[in-house]
Amino acid sequence: MNRICQIEIDEKGLARPTPEIEQERRVAIFDLLEENSFALPPRDDRMAPGGPYRLGLAIRDGRLVFDIGSEAGEKVGEFHLSLGPFRQVVKDYFQICESYFEAVKRLPPSQIEAIDMARRGIHNEGARVLQERLEGKAIVDTDTARRLFTLICVLHWG
Repeated sequence: MNRICQIEIDEKGLARPTPEIEQERRVAIFDLLEENSFALPPRDDRMAPGGPYRLGLAIRDGRLVFDIGSEAGEKVGEFHLSLGPFRQVVKDYFQICESYFEAVKRLPPSQIEAIDMARRGIHNEGARVLQERLEGKAIVDTDTARRLFTLICVLHWG
């Protein structure tokens, strides 16, 4: 029950993604909905509403917004995170992804693999930052944090 059952990205004001970025988004959403771990912790000695949850992600007023609803659509929470801690890792991730997409077109497999290892390392760092920022707000496992980080990058696109 502690999982995300639906995810929505608020695309208002976002630049149109490249085909590669759009593919990353589709894969992240598919993988996230297939398998994830997402729970709300108790707050002020009150039990948190149980899942499954609907999750809306947006950037509003320069902040990352997690809008959380029940499976039936009732609002159960919302929290905002500063984008500051994500800026450098998102920038690094976009740069390595760009290198990776170019490498796939023209480099031998051994060089592609080296770039992909670096990409995974940056992706893991983004997931770690996200887990730290979610502390006390939501509980996610590493794989869920990685997929959510991909979606945060999509929100940063452009």
